[in-house]
Amino acid sequence: MADVLVLVDHVDGVVRKPALELLTLARRLGDPVAVVLGAGAGGAAGVLGEHGAVRVLVAEGPEFGERLTVPVVDALEAACALVGPVAVLVGSSADGREAAARLAVRLGSGLVTDAVDVAAGGEGPVVTQSVFAGGFTTVSRVTRGVAVVTVKPNAVAVEAVAAAGAVEELAVVFGEVPAARVTSRTPRVSSGRPELTEAAIVVSGGRGVGSAENFSVVEALADSLGAAVGASRAAVDAGWYPHSQQVGQTGKSVAPQLYIAAGISGAIQHRAGMQTSKTIVAVNKDAEAPIFDLADYGVVGDLFTVVPQLTDDITTRKN
Repeated sequence: MADVLVLVDHVDGVVRKPALELLTLARRLGDPVAVVLGAGAGGAAGVLGEHGAVRVLVAEGPEFGERLTVPVVDALEAACALVGPVAVLVGSSADGREAAARLAVRLGSGLVTDAVDVAAGGEGPVVTQSVFAGGFTTVSRVTRGVAVVTVKPNAVAVEAVAAAGAVEELAVVFGEVPAARVTSRTPRVSSGRPELTEAAIVVSGGRGVGSAENFSVVEALADSLGAAVGASRAAVDAGWYPHSQQVGQTGKSVAPQLYIAAGISGAIQHRAGMQTSKTIVAVNKDAEAPIFDLADYGVVGDLFTVVPQLTDDITTRKN
C-alpha cells in the first residue's frame, strides 16, 4: 500500500487527540507513517503504533523549539523525500495550516485546508470541506503532486489498531535561520477542561447570559458533561469571557459531537465556527432566533431555568 505521512501534534511526547484522528483517516488512504518532531518525540512512538502507525519518523533537534514553523517544514520535506507518500495529513491549527501551505509550495503540490473528511479515490484522496460558513459542502481532489491536506479536529472517531510503529531517526537538513525566533514561552494556565477545538462536547454562552458572573451557569453544565466552554463574539466583546474561547468566524472553529448554545441568537459569524458540529442543541427564549434554524434540538425558554435543570439531571444520572 501507499504511505501517508501524518504530522503528529504532541506535548513532550504526549500525543494530542487530533493526531490520533489523523492516523485513523490515514488508514483509509494507505499505511500511516507518523512524523514526530521536537522535545520528547521519541516517547510518542508507543501510542502511535497502537493507533496504526506503521513507521514513526522522529527528529528531536532544538531547532523545533527555537524557531517558528520553518524547521517543521524542513522535516516534512525530508520525510516526503524519504517516504514518497501519496498524501500528507496535518491538523488544522494555525501552525498546522502554515506549515502545510509552506510544504505545498516547496513540493509544487496542491493544498486543501480545513477538511472535515478524507477518503480514498481512484486518482488520489478525495477531500470534503464545509465552506462559506457551512452553507456548502465541497468535494475535491489534488491534481498536482502530493496531496497536502489539513484536517479539522473531530472529523472522525479515533480507532485503535495495532501496527508495527517502527521508530526511525529522521535526518533533517535545516535551511537558513528565519527572522523570527522564539525567545520565551509561558505555559497556559489549565482550566481542567478539554481544549476547545478538540473537545467532543462544547457548551457555549452568548449575549443572553447577561454577565461574566452568569457564565457560571454555562460552566456548571460543561463540567457535568466533561465539556469545553465556548462563547459568542457578543459575550467576548462585552468582556464576559476570554477571547481564547470565542467560537465563530473571528474566533475558533469547532466541530464537536455535541454543541450546546445557551443564549446565542445564531448570527452568521457564530454559525461559521460551529455549523459542522454533529448535533446542535439550542436554548433561547426568543422562538424566532436564527439558531433554531440550525439546531437539531431546540428549547424555547429562559436559559437560567433550563440549563440548571439540565445540569442537575445530568449530575443525578451520573451519580
